[in-house]
Amino acid sequence: MRITTYCSSSEAVDDRYSEVAHAYGTALGEAGHELVYGGTSVGLMGVVARSVREAGGRVTGVVPELMVERGLADDACDELVVTEGMGGRKQEMIVRADAFVALPGGFGTLEELLEVLTLKQLGYHRRPIVMLQVDGFWDGLLAFFEQLYAADFARPDYRRLYAVAADVRELLELVVLPPESDLPTKWY
Repeated sequence: MRITTYCSSSEAVDDRYSEVAHAYGTALGEAGHELVYGGTSVGLMGVVARSVREAGGRVTGVVPELMVERGLADDACDELVVTEGMGGRKQEMIVRADAFVALPGGFGTLEELLEVLTLKQLGYHRRPIVMLQVDGFWDGLLAFFEQLYAADFARPDYRRLYAVAADVRELLELVVLPPESDLPTKWY
C-alpha cells in the first residue's frame, strides 16, 4: 500500500515528534508499505523516510524544483519525482496515494491535510485519512472542526471522513480499512 504522509520539514521541533516519526517510519517499512512524501531530507520528513528505508521499505519522494535548488532533496529515495512547483507536488502525492496520513506539522502539513479532506468531502476519493495524535497535537484542529459542525458550516457526519489514531499501531490498522461506500458528500 502506498501511504502519502504529510509532516513537518522543521529541524527545530521537540524530540518527541522525531521519536514518533521514527516509530511510524519503522512500522511502515516493516509492514511492507511504501512511503510517498514531500521528498526532503530534513525535519520529520527526513526522519520518516530514513526510518522506512532502514526497515526495508520503499520510499518515493515528490519534491519541487525550488527544494532541489536549496539542497533539500532526499537523494536516497527509491524514486524521486521533481515537480515544477508545490501544486504539482501536491497533485502527484495525491494520485500516488492509497491512504493519507498526517503527522504533526506546520502550515504546509495542515494545508495538505485539509485539501485531501475537502477532496474526500466532495467525492473525488474515498481513501482513508488518518491523523496521528501526539500529545494532543491535533486537539485544537479537532475542536475547530466541532465549531464548524455546531455552527452548521459542516455536517457532523463529516467526522467519518477522517480518523485520529492514538498511536502507530492503531494508525496502521486504520489506513488499511476498506473505503466506506456511504460516506457523506458535500451538499449545495
